[in-house]
Amino acid sequence: MKIFFIMLGLVCLGLGCIGVALPILPTTPFLLAAAFCFAKSSERLSNWFMGTRLYKNNLEPFVRGNGMTWRAKLRIMATVTVIMVIAFIAMRGTTVGRICLAVVWAAHIIAFCFIIKTCPREGESGEEK
Repeated sequence: MKIFFIMLGLVCLGLGCIGVALPILPTTPFLLAAAFCFAKSSERLSNWFMGTRLYKNNLEPFVRGNGMTWRAKLRIMATVTVIMVIAFIAMRGTTVGRICLAVVWAAHIIAFCFIIKTCPREGESGEEK
């Protein structure tokens, strides 16, 4: 089982890295899955992953319960909106599918704007470190 989690973690890490560069692929869910898999498989691998810039820039504030920066939220919302628009256009003549997409999109926007906490970027809070 340990090997399975290591392999799955590496795949998720790879997809998360690709998602940083490609706006079509979401970064955060894959990095969260990688963190989970590494924590289940190896303490050493988990510590390495939590020490990477990729983890610190994309997940650390969220995992600590501080929320996400507006920049991260906007990047995710823009990606999801583009994908939803493409799917909406592709569903010509499928009213139920379009309604479902619209509801999911609205719930996504509401969650990111009103439910997930927004944290300031480092250096914006006025505190010296």
